[in-house]
Amino acid sequence: MSQEIYGSEPEATRRNAGAAESSRASRGWWDRNADEYQSDHGTFLGDDRFVWGPEGLDEAEAALLGPAAGLKGLDVLEIGAGAAQCSRWLAAQGARPVALDLSHRQLQHALRIGGGVPLVEADAGRLPFRDGSFDLACSAYGAVPFVADPVQVFREVRRVLRPGGRWVFSVTHPIRWAFPDEPGPEGLSVAASYFDRVPYVEQDEHGEAVYVEHHRTLGDRVRDVVAGGFRLVDLVEPEWPDWNDQEWGGWSPLRGHLIPGTAIFVCERDGRDGA
Repeated sequence: MSQEIYGSEPEATRRNAGAAESSRASRGWWDRNADEYQSDHGTFLGDDRFVWGPEGLDEAEAALLGPAAGLKGLDVLEIGAGAAQCSRWLAAQGARPVALDLSHRQLQHALRIGGGVPLVEADAGRLPFRDGSFDLACSAYGAVPFVADPVQVFREVRRVLRPGGRWVFSVTHPIRWAFPDEPGPEGLSVAASYFDRVPYVEQDEHGEAVYVEHHRTLGDRVRDVVAGGFRLVDLVEPEWPDWNDQEWGGWSPLRGHLIPGTAIFVCERDGRDGA
């Protein structure tokens, strides 16, 4: 759930939110909060690291996209790139990344940091690329948790990937939705049904959504991956490392040593060109 809300406090509720409303809310929220987000988390994320989530799992060690030496010369699409930290790491390995984000302000931070990575402002559900443009696609907490129709996103990713291409994305671990979004002991008791799929919405005084996050169960996510035309290769649940003493929203060492906070789905596009 959101943490960096500014101005008048929005109302938190659970209600339906469609694709258009979710996209509009995400664009506005990230445009308003990008500065604070990069200020608060930029040091942890680094300018050119590839971190999969608050636990600090680093692609340099995890190699979920494949061995780093094998990335050289590959075309890679990063979705929900923010300030393009992951793309810079990919470029340093010799890959040819493109960093895509819905938020204009996040991409301005990418320009501020620099590095020459191509930047594209677009919606993940309508990727502005030709079929078969990329060898790999990745997303570290980008787009997928915030869209009403993840299968549409997956089908778009599949479309722009070449046969056999890998798609790796991380999201809040679905089990976390049953617990309060609190880093301390109060976040260790089940407070809601894991099976409640009604979106979490923060709305203004006019009832307009300013933040939307969509919950899917673990089984839902697997079925969405398959419906999107992918084969699930691995499901990674990072354990909280002893070196990481930070709190990030509801993520913390206390909770991280007891329940998973992040789920990373490693998927591969099949070799067929048909949908």
